[in-house]
Amino acid sequence: MSIYEYYSKAYKVSTDSRQVEKDAVFFALKGEHFDGNDFALEVAEKGIASLVVADRESLPDHPRIMKVQDALLTLQGLALYHRLLMKLKVIGITGTNGKTTTKELVSAVLAKKYNILYTQGNYNNHLGVPLTLLRATPGTQIAVVEMGANHPGEINHLCKIADPNYGIITNIGRAHLEGFGNFQGVVNTKNELYQYLKEHHGMAFVNKDNDLLMQLSEGLDRYTYGTDEADTVVKPYKFQHHPYLSVQNFYTGVIATQLVGDYNFENVAAAIGVGNYFEVDDDDIVKALQDYKPTNSRSQVIKGRNTIVMDAYNANPTSMNASVRSFREICGERPLLILGDMRELGEASETEHKTILHLLKELGFHEAFLVGPNFSQYNDNPEYLTFATSDDLASYLESHPVSQRHILVKGSRGIQLERILPQIQ
Repeated sequence: MSIYEYYSKAYKVSTDSRQVEKDAVFFALKGEHFDGNDFALEVAEKGIASLVVADRESLPDHPRIMKVQDALLTLQGLALYHRLLMKLKVIGITGTNGKTTTKELVSAVLAKKYNILYTQGNYNNHLGVPLTLLRATPGTQIAVVEMGANHPGEINHLCKIADPNYGIITNIGRAHLEGFGNFQGVVNTKNELYQYLKEHHGMAFVNKDNDLLMQLSEGLDRYTYGTDEADTVVKPYKFQHHPYLSVQNFYTGVIATQLVGDYNFENVAAAIGVGNYFEVDDDDIVKALQDYKPTNSRSQVIKGRNTIVMDAYNANPTSMNASVRSFREICGERPLLILGDMRELGEASETEHKTILHLLKELGFHEAFLVGPNFSQYNDNPEYLTFATSDDLASYLESHPVSQRHILVKGSRGIQLERILPQIQ
């Protein structure tokens, strides 16, 4: 039997020897700190997996073990084969900021009409993309696949696995500069999605308000969305009750979301655009977007003794700038900023952190807690307190509690600003 025949018994795969489901195909993958081949024989002898795919020649012969040259490449090839056999419509989503939120919103809208699957969390790399596709079953109609990258060529590689029919680049900003080299490297890598779609006769959903995306998508079949009433589908609309974003859809009226920050407008607009293109009922689009509630420290509002805008899943210069500016508009009196370092900026790190510090002064913020070695090194404002780690700030907040404040929490994932939540909620 082929690997696919084993897989199609249950349409399940596993890469974790501790969580192998019955009839799944187990792929013995290697990582920095583990090698699945170490557990291949153990999994095979348990008899739970229908097949174990391993790439260590020294493993003993076993009826449940199939040896291949590279288990990861085999997994990726299986995903592409399955995606083509299922004849899925695949929407690839990438971008510097907002790709996970856009993926969630697009999926919520499409699920009102179609049987869909979508990337869980931000499992958007060379392993997450094939595992997403391999969750498809014969009834699946559309796969919404998030694609992340921090080095040139990675989006093209993911496109070769997922073979998207449609694509969205949310935006292109200054992030992962250490891996990309410079901003043009970011542009070139994100543009790999558009280039793949051009070469394979696909279509892009493009934000018409974004001049760079419109320029890059020239010559590509595209469906535009944005704020131009003449030929796009949405325009911005602000409600009185901040901090949540409300959007005016030409067809349905006001959509009151549970997302904080005007920077989420383009994410909502993309979801409306995709919904209109795929002929989701207008009322269903509204309901999907109004019911969506962000999780995992992305644009969340947490209310307790303080009102917290929790947007600390990740940070880069573009998203940090947008979050701080948006917070300035909604924060009211006595705002407090808790900001963590922006990582993976390479030689641009000093300039980008100093630019944010200057922005805080320019916008008139008088109090900030800054966490991480970069902010600590470059801060020259005595009103802004610096801390080496989130744990250090948590200890400070234990003895210096804050209450009745409006607080923005924003930083890179590695700073782990969620550790200070118990002290401010």
